[in-house]
Amino acid sequence: MPDHHLSVDGARVLADLNALRAIGAYKTGVHKPTFSEPHVQSLHWLAARLLEAGLTATIDGIGNVLGISSKAGPKLLAGSHLESQNYAGWLDGPLGVIYALEAARVINPNPDLNGAVEVAAWCDEEGHFGSFLGSRSFVGDVTEADIDAARDRSSGRALRDALRDAGLAGRPRITAEPARHIGYLEAHIEQGQTLEDGRLAIGVVTSIVGIWQYRIDFTGEQNHAGTTRMAVRKDAGLALARFCVAIDERFPAMCGPRTVWTTGRITLDPGAPSIIPGHAEMLFQIRDDDPSVIARLEELLRGMADEATAQGRCRVTVERLRVGAPAMMDGKIQEAIEAASAAVAGGRSLRMPSGAGHDAQVLATIMPAGMLFVPSIGGVSHHWTENTADADIVTGAQVYVDACRRLLAG
Repeated sequence: MPDHHLSVDGARVLADLNALRAIGAYKTGVHKPTFSEPHVQSLHWLAARLLEAGLTATIDGIGNVLGISSKAGPKLLAGSHLESQNYAGWLDGPLGVIYALEAARVINPNPDLNGAVEVAAWCDEEGHFGSFLGSRSFVGDVTEADIDAARDRSSGRALRDALRDAGLAGRPRITAEPARHIGYLEAHIEQGQTLEDGRLAIGVVTSIVGIWQYRIDFTGEQNHAGTTRMAVRKDAGLALARFCVAIDERFPAMCGPRTVWTTGRITLDPGAPSIIPGHAEMLFQIRDDDPSVIARLEELLRGMADEATAQGRCRVTVERLRVGAPAMMDGKIQEAIEAASAAVAGGRSLRMPSGAGHDAQVLATIMPAGMLFVPSIGGVSHHWTENTADADIVTGAQVYVDACRRLLAG
């Protein structure tokens, strides 16, 4: 295969990423929650760039931006997302969108290169209003009732109101056209230190974890903090604290090699220093790419709740809030990324699972999907100090475009 990777314009890739970084800038990162003014501005910025690249650009009724090509031949779908977590990094999401845009710029106008890259920026991957709303809408997994019910997790703002204020009310939602695309390719920062520690350039993603989320409730007895003897207290907060410690003591014997778990939020009711809390709640999450591991950990979690309840001080219940099925990445796409890395980056690549959720796992339900990682400095993400070296960004773009070309060439 001819060496075309030098046709990637690294300076243009960096300029585009920095242009998006300037929209909603916060310190060295961005604050760009879904359907905030900076996010909406970013959608229109991308639509203009897609038109300049010769694509038909549409912002649909859920806030997805899609760039469609009229070039003959196979079509590869490529992209990521543009919104951010609150007060977070500048590359989580936009990197994959700009790589896709650059691939369309390089491949689509060239008559000697087969097929075309079509670009997508999926709305709300970061989950301000829901779980992967944009990509799930594209695959037909979001109903109008889902949209009616969706609220911003921080402000309580209705999604319908947000869509209206963004000028998107009444627009149709675009769904996937069967058999149009040979696959989907997404690029992302690693959000970890594996590549940096190994002095590697590219991560070839093998699987994306499933995410299971739970609410664990503790019901005790609210009472006076000064007059209730310790021996007779039914302190829901203390029960919660002991439960957290027990999880860390007992999960390691039952988990897989890459299982992770996190207590994300703890609340005590009434939460006053002079009142023994009668109720406590924790939000708890488990991630793994093996559903059987999750199944046995959930069974353990429920058994621990029953044991704690049987002790008689507090009643403990476990409610499953979310099931995020893991996704395996397509083998041929992994091979294309590895071949591109060998040609462009000296083969400094590693096959690795993703510990974070991505739109690629949603697209994988309807077409072959794959992901490419580039290094994250210090492994930092979801924070405004998130960063990747410019040289690594450009190398990643070259590998990405070469992988797209190989996939379209069949």
